[in-house]
Amino acid sequence: MGEDVGHYGGSYKVTKGLATKYGDLRVLDTPIAENSFTGMGIGAAMTGLRPVVEGMNMGFLLLAFNQISNNCGMLHYTSGGQFKIPIVIRGPGGVGRQLGAEHSQRLESYFQSIPGIQMVACSTPYNAKGLMKAAIRKAEMVRPGEHVTILTYSRMRYHVMQAAKTLVNKGYDPEVIDIRSLKPFDLYTIGNSVKKTHRVLIVEECMRTGGIGASLTAAITENFHDYWMLQLYACLHRTYQPLCWDTGGMDCSSTCPDCDSS
Repeated sequence: MGEDVGHYGGSYKVTKGLATKYGDLRVLDTPIAENSFTGMGIGAAMTGLRPVVEGMNMGFLLLAFNQISNNCGMLHYTSGGQFKIPIVIRGPGGVGRQLGAEHSQRLESYFQSIPGIQMVACSTPYNAKGLMKAAIRKAEMVRPGEHVTILTYSRMRYHVMQAAKTLVNKGYDPEVIDIRSLKPFDLYTIGNSVKKTHRVLIVEECMRTGGIGASLTAAITENFHDYWMLQLYACLHRTYQPLCWDTGGMDCSSTCPDCDSS
C-alpha cells in the first residue's frame, strides 16, 4: 500500500503491473497521509498479514516516524510478545534526478536507532527482490581484493565500482563489499575482509554526523579492538555527504548532486 502504487505503478514504477496481477484488494492506493497508511499497515501486520508499505521518498517517512518507532518497533515488546509486526516499509532515498531537498535525503541513520526493527539497503533489482522476500542480513562480496576493504551500500556501490577500476589501473587491488544490512551489520564478512586487507574505507551518501558510516566505524573498532590496535596499516577513512549538506539540504541544481563527497 502507498501513494500511486496501484494501476499507476508507483512514482518510480516499482509496483508496475502488480495491481493488474493481484487486484485492488491486495495493492492499495492511499491518500497522501503517510502516518495514516503506515499505521494501517502496522495494524494489518498485527492481525497476521504481511503488508508492504511504500513511502514515495525517504523524507516522507518522517511523517510516519511515530508509527514506525513507537508502534512498529516497540509493540512486540510493550505487548509482552502478544503481537508480532511482520511488515516491510520501503522507499527510495538519496540524490536522484534533481528532486530537491525534501526528496533527496538519506535518513537511514534516523531509523537505525529505532529498537525492534531491521534495516537493509539494496543496490540492484536482484538484491531488492531477495531482501523483500526474506530477512537476508548477509553482506555481498562484490569484488575480492587484497589491498583495502571498501564498505558501501545502495547507490554508492556503482560509484565505488567505477573508482575500483581506476585503482586497479594504478596497481591497487581493492576489495568491495556491499554491506546491504544496515541493522544489524554483517560483522563476520566485514571482519574477515578487514583482517585480510588491513585497511578500511567506508563510502556512503549519508550525513557525516550520526550517519551509517559512524555506526559502522564504531562497530568495527569495538568488535575487532585487539586486531585493530595492533595490525591495521592505516587509519580508517570514510566519505560522506559534503559538509554543506549537514547544514542545509540537497539543491535542485544539476551540478550539486554530483559534488564529490569528502
